[in-house]
Amino acid sequence: MSDEHALDADELEQLDQRGPAELNDPFVRREMKKAAVWIGMAVGVAALVILAEPLLLIFGGVVFAAILDGGTRLLGRVLPIGRGWRLLIVSLVALAFIAGTIWFAGFQLTAEFARLRDIVTLQINRLLALGATYGLGVETVQPQQLFEQAMSSLGRLTSAVSSVLGGLTNLVMIVVIGLFIAVEPRIYERGIAWMLPSDIRGRYFRTSDRVGKTLRHLMAGRLLGMAVEGVGTWLLLLMGGVPMAALLGLLTGILAFLPNIGAIVSGLLIILIGFSVNFETGLWAIAVYVIVQIVDGYLIVPYVAKKTVDLAPALVLGAQVIFGALFGIIGLALADPLVAMIKAALDQKSVDDEAAAEAETPPPRPAPA
Repeated sequence: MSDEHALDADELEQLDQRGPAELNDPFVRREMKKAAVWIGMAVGVAALVILAEPLLLIFGGVVFAAILDGGTRLLGRVLPIGRGWRLLIVSLVALAFIAGTIWFAGFQLTAEFARLRDIVTLQINRLLALGATYGLGVETVQPQQLFEQAMSSLGRLTSAVSSVLGGLTNLVMIVVIGLFIAVEPRIYERGIAWMLPSDIRGRYFRTSDRVGKTLRHLMAGRLLGMAVEGVGTWLLLLMGGVPMAALLGLLTGILAFLPNIGAIVSGLLIILIGFSVNFETGLWAIAVYVIVQIVDGYLIVPYVAKKTVDLAPALVLGAQVIFGALFGIIGLALADPLVAMIKAALDQKSVDDEAAAEAETPPPRPAPA
């Protein structure tokens, strides 16, 4: 090789250095990790938006599994048989209740539903006419307009939930997922733990136990509230001669699953139906609503909060508004359990952090003699 093509020492040293395209270079690997994190976050957000409804259905299945598991544990206190048999009994009772409610509401109360719609529409139009006399300038509404406006206010991201077929399909999926999870919940818990680093699996199991216990107690309290509100409303309205007492009791019990919003909707229906008869019946309907809500608010809700987590009403209402606007009825129904699970997980994290801080703190030195 000629001298003009010979490489000096600096050029040879540059050739020995790694190029920017080599993956072994620490700088390249560091920048690729940063890019992977940003790309992963973008993909995760996109997947969350696209898979929002399936993820909510899975979470609904987890909530239903918590109900079944809680009932199985409760039944074990009075019936000393295997868990499989207890779960079978609870599952059959739950499925019978769901099927019976659908049959009772769909077939036995069809005529009353139509009557309820007409009465509510008439009463709302009376209120609007009263407002028009004071110069509010409002017009009358039709039942279909009320339904469409209510559905559009719950969000359009999952419009299929608004239809009867879509709602029944989602309900079936939630029930099936919940049954599979309730049969052997530890399989799924260990599967998630297997994907986590070994040094945080202990914290994961503690968090999972606390979240599961919170969800079981929350759902038990919610079912108790539904039963008390539904049966109490039905009996009290029946005593006061309010028409469609059975239908109003059923709707009140179902809507009790939705804190805050459900009570408002059921209360408006009860009061409108009561005043459709006469003024005295309307006052009785108001008294029934107040009594039922006092029992639920001052007895059942504090007891559930003591056993689970104390959720601020404004926090729950805000979560319901956001999830209802984004995901429709199913988001509205699952907002409260999701907030309770997040708060339970954060509480457990705080406990673990405090325990870790105390373990790292050296013991105090003894005082000099």
